[in-house]
Amino acid sequence: MKTSLKYKRILLKLSGESLMGEQKFGIDSRKLNFFAEEIKKIHSLGVQIGIVIGGGNIYRGLNAEEHGVERVTGDLMGMLATVINSLALQNALENHGMFTRLMTAIKMEEIAEPFIRRRAIRHLEKGRIVIFGAGTGHPYFSTDTAASLRAIEIEADAIFKGTRVDGVFDSDPEINPNANLFEEISYLEVLQKNLRVMDMTAVSLCRENNLPIVVFNMDKPDNLLKVVTGKQVGTSVGHSTKKEELKTK
Repeated sequence: MKTSLKYKRILLKLSGESLMGEQKFGIDSRKLNFFAEEIKKIHSLGVQIGIVIGGGNIYRGLNAEEHGVERVTGDLMGMLATVINSLALQNALENHGMFTRLMTAIKMEEIAEPFIRRRAIRHLEKGRIVIFGAGTGHPYFSTDTAASLRAIEIEADAIFKGTRVDGVFDSDPEINPNANLFEEISYLEVLQKNLRVMDMTAVSLCRENNLPIVVFNMDKPDNLLKVVTGKQVGTSVGHSTKKEELKTK
């Protein structure tokens, strides 16, 4: 029996911190292997997958100025950190039998292909997982914004934000045990309430281009598979919620 897919081409956004596992910094090989196993479950169904991963487990450009590093230099260092994580994830995916391509916004031909939109789409069509490294290639833009941009460019059906919590809450669930989970929420609500789904530039890009965002707990086995097949997991972010639709009727 063939599994029904709600999303056929996705952009998966992972934080660099998610690679740390129980460590305080760096890359936990067990976490890498777990992510590779989860990604393989949907890749085997024919889902076309693009991935953007942050670099916060190695270097966070936003905090660079606290250590005497100017913002632009710090952001460039952060972009290079994303390439290290991308290489590690690429290796884990290939060890699990998947074909991949790493494309970067900053040219480094000995390590990766330069990002070319048409070539990226062609890789996806051939069943290769495409990892996009080095952010947007410009300072002052986060990897959230890079993920939104790449998702739009490759014409993804949605952007999946894999986190360590169950979705979007009205307050931080790691601080407030009574925080309420939204099953769905509009872009506008996210921006107005300053909910930390993704940064404002990233959410605005998705809103302007009608790109759905799904925020879910990537640490739970099979969650990624459930989201792809349309099961209710995490929080869906879009132009309007069911409640808003009912109000306008």
